[in-house]
Amino acid sequence: MKDKRRNLRWFATVAVMIFAVVLLTSCGKKGQNAGSLDSVTQEVQEAADDSDVSALDATSDGEEDLSATDLTSSQANDEGSTSPGDAGSTSAGATSSASIGATSSASAGAAGLFSQHGKLSVEGTQLVDAHGQPFQLHGVSTHGLAWYPQYVNEDAFRTLRDDWGANVVRFAMYTAENGGYCTGGDREKLVSTIQTGVDACTNLDMYTIIDWHILSDNDPNMHIDDAKDFWNKVSKAYSSRDNVIYEICNEPNNTSWESVKTYADTIIPIIHSNDADAVIICGTPTWSQDVDLVAKNPLEHMENVMFAVHFYAATHTDYNRQKVMTALQAGTPVFISEFSFCDASGNGDIDQASTDAWKKLIDEKNLSYCGWSLSNKAETSALIKASCAKTSAWTDDELSESGKILKSWLKGE
Repeated sequence: MKDKRRNLRWFATVAVMIFAVVLLTSCGKKGQNAGSLDSVTQEVQEAADDSDVSALDATSDGEEDLSATDLTSSQANDEGSTSPGDAGSTSAGATSSASIGATSSASAGAAGLFSQHGKLSVEGTQLVDAHGQPFQLHGVSTHGLAWYPQYVNEDAFRTLRDDWGANVVRFAMYTAENGGYCTGGDREKLVSTIQTGVDACTNLDMYTIIDWHILSDNDPNMHIDDAKDFWNKVSKAYSSRDNVIYEICNEPNNTSWESVKTYADTIIPIIHSNDADAVIICGTPTWSQDVDLVAKNPLEHMENVMFAVHFYAATHTDYNRQKVMTALQAGTPVFISEFSFCDASGNGDIDQASTDAWKKLIDEKNLSYCGWSLSNKAETSALIKASCAKTSAWTDDELSESGKILKSWLKGE
């Protein structure tokens, strides 16, 4: 019996020694002498400690990333509907394969993107980020989605983000013109195009604005039932997308602020009942120029609401800039959701002096802005030359003069 025990001890000792040699071979540090079992144990422990520290660091970094992303959860919403004919998109309001904030780059960070700044809100006259710091959205508006849907694609927005420095894209969905949402347009396709755009912006860590683009319909109350239905569905679908902003009436015209106010006091509660803290942009009379009227008769629901100013530099000059100053002094938050450097027709010559004056005001007051328009339409305000058929990765030679100016603004040049 003793011999058997002695043999077992011998075999055990040999096994331990073989095990030690294997560990020394696999775990030994470069240049360190092979030694006793104690040295092997120390080696393994050090490796384990290093591994634990790495794991702890990884967990810590993950928690930081999660906390930033949690500010803007992109969890799927069951209210969404599947987008027809678009193999690359997900259901409205649902996350795509890359979650918000998953895509980033040095240039994206420089543009001030969503994963860094999170859900936006309004404090005083300022748009602020999730950390309470003043924040500027600066980017591009599409032309009509029914007419130029080809520019609503992820490669285009990546170009705007990485090459131009944009952090927001505005989707202009006309309501009454040819192909308009309320005048016989293909609603399914329009909603699908919006969805494609929102998904692309989400994947690229950008903000986005959904624009109910009234124009020839003058008074937003003209299609109030359609508007109520649209904004109820859209705000439910995108309630978990904290990078989405709602612009409820592009350019009221030939109507009063009281009429616009009636519309806004109807639509804003609908949106906020589904997306409680969403930022909303409300248009103002005279093609969104009379922003100074807001403070004289404020909306019933002013929380997280900003008010649109649109300018075309050759038409709108000192008089309109003074309206903006008056509004800001009265405490009205202003968002320049559409503008260009030519006249109000979208055509004509660029007025450089007025353009420079508007830029000075924007910089001094930290106003957010979206330049019109991402298209190759044969007019001055189009950002792409009419001769260019590309829908992304544009060179400077393929940009119009307006495109070159806006790109320089966005790049901070």
